[in-house]
Amino acid sequence: MNWILLSQIIYLPLLTFTCMRIIYDTRGTTKTLAYLLAAVFLPFIGIIVYFSFGINYRKHKMYANKSLLDTKQKETLQKEIIAHSREILANGNEPVQSRAELVNLLLKDTTSPLTNNNKVELLLNGEKKFPEVLKAIENAKHHIHIEYYIFRDDEIGNTIEKLLLKKAKEGVKIRFIYDDYGSSEIRKTLSNRLREAGIEAVPFYKIKLIAFANRLNYRNHRKIIVIDGKIGFVGGINVSDNYINKENTPDKVYWRDTHLRIEGPAITYLQYLFLSDWNSCSEQNLLLQKDMYASFDSFTHTDNKLVQIAASGPDSKSPTILYSILQAIYLAKEEILITTPYFIPGESMLDALNIAAMSGLNVKLLVPYESDTMLTNAASRAYYREILNAGVEIYRYKKGFVHAKTIVTDKKIAIVGTANMDTRSYELNFEVNAIVYDEEIAKELSEVFYNDLKDAEKIDKQSWIDRPWYIKLIDKIAKLLSPML
Repeated sequence: MNWILLSQIIYLPLLTFTCMRIIYDTRGTTKTLAYLLAAVFLPFIGIIVYFSFGINYRKHKMYANKSLLDTKQKETLQKEIIAHSREILANGNEPVQSRAELVNLLLKDTTSPLTNNNKVELLLNGEKKFPEVLKAIENAKHHIHIEYYIFRDDEIGNTIEKLLLKKAKEGVKIRFIYDDYGSSEIRKTLSNRLREAGIEAVPFYKIKLIAFANRLNYRNHRKIIVIDGKIGFVGGINVSDNYINKENTPDKVYWRDTHLRIEGPAITYLQYLFLSDWNSCSEQNLLLQKDMYASFDSFTHTDNKLVQIAASGPDSKSPTILYSILQAIYLAKEEILITTPYFIPGESMLDALNIAAMSGLNVKLLVPYESDTMLTNAASRAYYREILNAGVEIYRYKKGFVHAKTIVTDKKIAIVGTANMDTRSYELNFEVNAIVYDEEIAKELSEVFYNDLKDAEKIDKQSWIDRPWYIKLIDKIAKLLSPML
């Protein structure tokens, strides 16, 4: 009895403190209520869940990056970026001028430059991406920077590894960041082999027993390659054999994903992101030197694609990727095409999609027929009825697993990156998206979207509404947990 009384004496003040902390610190009413319910109705467990997954680390700047520039350099570069971007905007094509608000949002929030003279290539699936990656690495002269959420010790991982070892012997400087959770299988294998060859390889936010859940929760989901500060790759495809669809493996799940190869000054911001992450997870303090990037006016490509990079994470002052996607949706006039493997939109995104569809825009959403996790799949389904009622068309991909994270609006701008349409991508993970203001690329990605619909099943609104009550109940229960997924 004394132990019961003691536990009550300890528990009640702890619960009160936790609830006050949740109310004071949690962004968003829905998320606040979810954590309050968990804390009150799941004694001790709910409190542990909150302190493991719910603390707003953006506010506390737990992941503050080391500066790449001194104060004077930073001020000078920011002025140069803003002036250069506004000049491009004033003389740019119609897609960028009609999305000036989006350009200015990213300029003000993260000083992400609007760049021209970029060459952009759409790469579908691993079988298209990896040959281009291998070619770029083979031709590297000065440095290779690689940052991945998942990097496997499998056939494609080993192929890239052998090429990196070859380039290291040639004197090319190689820096390699792998997420300590997503790439856990290479901690004591591939990463050690790279280090033994003189390649710098560091884990992002190494997982330790103490504070295990926090370290597990806030991960680096970016996929970035930068070659000589001139060529870069960004998108949804990790380094894994899963992403390569071979004809002689019929039993393998077909993976549909999308990546970009970019050559031009847009790479400067990808380089900045990589070096910021490098300084955060290594014991170095690299500066952004001239030999790591090319000046804005040093590229001349006939296609002249306009590109801007959106990136955010627990280290950023605002959820930049969420804001940029919302702005892109609000600026759309005719059509919005979204592909995402995980759809847990949150209130602001849900409102944006509903408003767009109810305003007469053609809004289409492509998701997997079945997600790779049952809870996420159920939580996603719980949002379908509302957006179906608003007029959004939902398609479920049946050929395999669609892992692409893309958005096309009005066949004028294309967004390709690492961010899913869920709370985790907007609030918890380090993510990066490339925004291409170009009708040619947007139309090409639009054609890819409609081609994917041939392998998808459109949800019939009435049939969805008429599903058995117990399935809808399961979905609604999962939805209650969605702010924490």
